[in-house]
Amino acid sequence: MAGRRTRWGWLVLVVAAVVVWGLVARVGHQPSQPRAGSPSPAPSRTPSPSPSSSPPSSPGRDGPEPSPSRTAGGRYDPVDYAAEVRARAGQAGVGARLVMAILCNEAYKPHDPALERAWQRYKPDAAFGIANMHRAAFDDTKRGRDFAGRRWDELPDDRDLAIEAAAWHLHDLAARLPAHWTGPYTRDELLALGYNTGAANMLAFARGASPGSQARSYLDRLHDNWEKAGRAVARQP
Repeated sequence: MAGRRTRWGWLVLVVAAVVVWGLVARVGHQPSQPRAGSPSPAPSRTPSPSPSSSPPSSPGRDGPEPSPSRTAGGRYDPVDYAAEVRARAGQAGVGARLVMAILCNEAYKPHDPALERAWQRYKPDAAFGIANMHRAAFDDTKRGRDFAGRRWDELPDDRDLAIEAAAWHLHDLAARLPAHWTGPYTRDELLALGYNTGAANMLAFARGASPGSQARSYLDRLHDNWEKAGRAVARQP
């Protein structure tokens, strides 16, 4: 996630979100309150895609078209998106294995659109999508890209968009790395740390600063997921 948070903190918070989501969904079944359906994003000029429809595509966007059943809730396993990861990583010029490993890191919480939106109502700065991207990171990353017309609140419904944005965010982080650094970390490790803690911290780690416990935990999980990620992106579609 492009920002700081703890894995255990989310596990505590998500319990509360599940309760909230259940209450909202239950209200939606009452015929006397037809407007209180499942949580939806804040009103905007362009409607967000519904879980039962395919996500909208922007002109000029090339890449695999995920089936609707894989874009909105249900069972989620990052390795099921190996084709999208390979395509988007290739377009952004970053390693597919790194993108996949980050998706595995970010799979610690449920990725259900209704649940994410229910939680975001109580925690407005929460991240969205399977890559757990914050609004500011998404808005910075999309500038000048072929998904510039897309919105951050579309990420929960469009997993391919989430992968595309994550790949280009890693591309932008890589562009900020110096040609040489004194820290003990590899390029992929620094990019993962940058994705988790931000570019400024990534550059500090490149200069030899020691990560805190949260960043260290993120890096440990990256190492744990590295082999799995490699197998996933090496698999032929």
